[in-house]
Amino acid sequence: MRKAKRQRDAAWALEVFDKAPYVTVSMTRPDGTPYGLPLSVVRCGEDRFYFHCAGEGEKLDCIKANPIVSLSAVSKCTPKFEEEKNNFTEHYHSAIAIGKAEIVEDEAEKIEALRLLCERFLPKHMEHFDEAIARSLSRTTIVRIILTEPPVGKCKP
Repeated sequence: MRKAKRQRDAAWALEVFDKAPYVTVSMTRPDGTPYGLPLSVVRCGEDRFYFHCAGEGEKLDCIKANPIVSLSAVSKCTPKFEEEKNNFTEHYHSAIAIGKAEIVEDEAEKIEALRLLCERFLPKHMEHFDEAIARSLSRTTIVRIILTEPPVGKCKP
């Protein structure tokens, strides 16, 4: 008999997003076809995520056409062969969420989102943050994703 996948609460799912090195953000192209890609994403609070990108491109075209996005993450993934069962399996922690994406216009919020991203991914280099902001803020786009329903997590321990 197979072990059932265990569904976890929203707080646990948010931890999966926090631990995942990348989060796949899936959107819909203007022609209706799917478009998903792994991004460096940071969470702020219980229902807000941010990522950065250039001022034009496919991500922004998708968001303008349809702002509803899906996020998915895996923070732990261990393939395993269970000799006693002669079974191939995988142990994992995963999470999904649905939200609405929008471009951040407020400069203070853009800076805060970039600070959170840098603190998450390059915390040892924060002494260079202000200089980088002065140099590149005007050409950096920040996208905010507000969750429209609680995230869901699953695991196979």
